[in-house]
Amino acid sequence: MLITFDTSGFQPSGDGTWQHPRTGDYISVSGDNGRLTEPVWLDDLPALRRELAREYAEMGCLIEADRVRVGTGPEAADAAYQLAKTKIPNREHGLVFMVQFMFAKQDASFYVTMMAEELGVTGVREATLAAKLGVDGFYLDHPYDPRLKSQLPFLRADDPAFDQQYPDHPLSRARAWARGFAASAAVNPSFAALPDFYGAGA
Repeated sequence: MLITFDTSGFQPSGDGTWQHPRTGDYISVSGDNGRLTEPVWLDDLPALRRELAREYAEMGCLIEADRVRVGTGPEAADAAYQLAKTKIPNREHGLVFMVQFMFAKQDASFYVTMMAEELGVTGVREATLAAKLGVDGFYLDHPYDPRLKSQLPFLRADDPAFDQQYPDHPLSRARAWARGFAASAAVNPSFAALPDFYGAGA
């Protein structure tokens, strides 16, 4: 196993996949994907954020990205954490929020992904906050690239400050899962000990 982590509340649904029986939230762990092709990496976080924002702009919007230390001691490794939103495929309304932790070494990489979809009435968080806060300043320039135009807008409603008001919203669930994952995960020490990756353009 490349990584182990707390899957409490989730049920196995296949090889390296889990699903939550109530919310439908889905977790998957990819296998060894070889060397990453990302042109920049964690040693240049601002550039990596811009690159990821541009990649996600084609299908939705990157909400946040950061360098996160996952695990402790020899079972720890740095990961590129990213949280993004896209439209739910083949549905007229609703969004899916995706968390991904990307682990990369010189010649090896793997991903842990969690996806949370809107259920029932969609857009409640955005609509209620827009009504409360006002439309002015609700639609924001992207913090990682102000000139970027993405398929979905970057909104004040995406701010983590509002997660406590909407604990069952998929964005809030995704962030809460990400925190728990980073705290509970243990990376395989043989992977953690490999030489670091510095970007395909390095």
